[in-house]
Amino acid sequence: MAAIGAMIDGKYEILKQIGVGGMSTVYLAMDQHLNKQWAVKEIRLKADDRESRVIIQSLIAEANLMKKLDHPALPRIVDIIDSRDTIFVIMDYIEGEPLSRILEREGPQPEEDVLEWARQLCDVLSYLHTRKPPIIYRDMKPGNIMIRPDGNIRLIDFGIAREYKEGKVSDTVPLGTKGYAAPEQFGGQGQTDARTDIYSLGVTLYQALTGQSPSEPPYEFYPIRYWDPSLSGGLEKIIAKCVKPNPQDRYQSCAELFYALSHYEEEDDTYKAEQRKKLRKFTVAAAGFVMFLIFGVSGIFLESWANTQNYDGIFERAEKETRPAQKEELLLQCAELKPESPEPYEALMDVYKSDLSFDTEEEAGMKSTLYSNLETLQSADEYAELAFELGKLYWYYYDYGTGETNFVTRMKSAIQWFEDAIEYGGEDFKSRDMALIYRDIGKFNESITMEIEEASDAGKYAPYFQNLVRLTEQMNENPDEAEIVMLEIYRLDVDAIETYARKFRRDGITQEQMEDLLAAAGEGLARTETTTDKTEGIKKAVTGRLDEAAEAVTRAFTDSRVPDSERY
Repeated sequence: MAAIGAMIDGKYEILKQIGVGGMSTVYLAMDQHLNKQWAVKEIRLKADDRESRVIIQSLIAEANLMKKLDHPALPRIVDIIDSRDTIFVIMDYIEGEPLSRILEREGPQPEEDVLEWARQLCDVLSYLHTRKPPIIYRDMKPGNIMIRPDGNIRLIDFGIAREYKEGKVSDTVPLGTKGYAAPEQFGGQGQTDARTDIYSLGVTLYQALTGQSPSEPPYEFYPIRYWDPSLSGGLEKIIAKCVKPNPQDRYQSCAELFYALSHYEEEDDTYKAEQRKKLRKFTVAAAGFVMFLIFGVSGIFLESWANTQNYDGIFERAEKETRPAQKEELLLQCAELKPESPEPYEALMDVYKSDLSFDTEEEAGMKSTLYSNLETLQSADEYAELAFELGKLYWYYYDYGTGETNFVTRMKSAIQWFEDAIEYGGEDFKSRDMALIYRDIGKFNESITMEIEEASDAGKYAPYFQNLVRLTEQMNENPDEAEIVMLEIYRLDVDAIETYARKFRRDGITQEQMEDLLAAAGEGLARTETTTDKTEGIKKAVTGRLDEAAEAVTRAFTDSRVPDSERY
């Protein structure tokens, strides 16, 4: 342990101890060269047991990880000094105190303060999750959130943070703080991802608002208004969604959560009632205004109204506009001017598809207008077709996360729109069969991981396989589909066979059926002409996995060393 007054590396003078835990001690030090205070974390390397080795490795990994990051809510690592059996990490000294200490002293915090901290935490987590590869923090809790004198937050202690590894089944070491850690941090439910941090953030906000620690009785999440009826109903719904046990049921990104927190009042039942009340008042006023116009009392007002609501003129400008951002802005104006018309949204989707990426920022802009006009849109005859196309937009173009995270998120986000297409289109809806196929494939991928864990997946694979065959056949009969759509279908086929060949066999799918689907995917890949780097990359990647998928089929039907009952 460093002595007070000791000099580290000839320039960092130890002033006092400011923290201790596990294998490390934190000191306040003065840089004698720069006349500046730093925090010095001392990591002692004398440890033989496995747990200690894990902690030491995580502390060293933390330092190396932090060196790559640059965000105002994260402390900087400025130096790492290796001195025999001790490592010293020199980092920013953060004035303030942990949120945990504030909660111990003061109890529940004001709703507006917690909301501001929540938005800042969303911002820094979003920064981490969008690194390449993404960084999952995994230890969100009040003790790791420093509240500075200016009210801003700093996120500290990256000892168990990890980089998301695409294609990896689970975390190497299950780590986290009991009560705050998401269920998947303890193994058996896949590797941790952005939704893991969203769970822990929800728990942290719950404690900040109610004063109730998740690691103390009653060990369960009551609605926050159980503890304080004055809290927002909208915020209650947001936190309840964050702490859902199944990651698929939580917010899928911090961008999505940030948007919800910025509009939390809109989730409140009282707010919605007030909005309906205002709508009724507006309807009465509008009716009076219409009567006023009918009787010709004010031609001037009519002319002004027509000029300001010039939907046709704005839409014409949008059609001519070549800059995507300006085009999007004009089309959103059109959607506000004519809320019952699907036309602006159809044009918006073309804008979003133009670069083969529908990102979360574009989604937030569209959803803000779309959701406010949804009831009006649903009464339009064309709504079912609009919902179907929105489903395909999410299914093929939604750009959040990587690998398996993006794959499942796209499907889950699309399901609601396919269900709307089925509901509002009725039996005569021309795309009904396709909407049913998309919905059922999406629901399979949304729930199958949990069903495997619960051993309730038997019988689910044959319908899934048949839906893949139907979807592939439908697409192969439609040569006008976009190249990315065709390629994603073939990727889905190859993924499914490579992953579930034995499961398909168990559910009665024959080797010939699987080989036929692979052959259809291979022929489709060869036939699909690519025009962008992105689609060319997808084509090469999927084509390169055809042989692996074929080998998976062969193994499923030739490996007799393990009884069927134990293979799955």
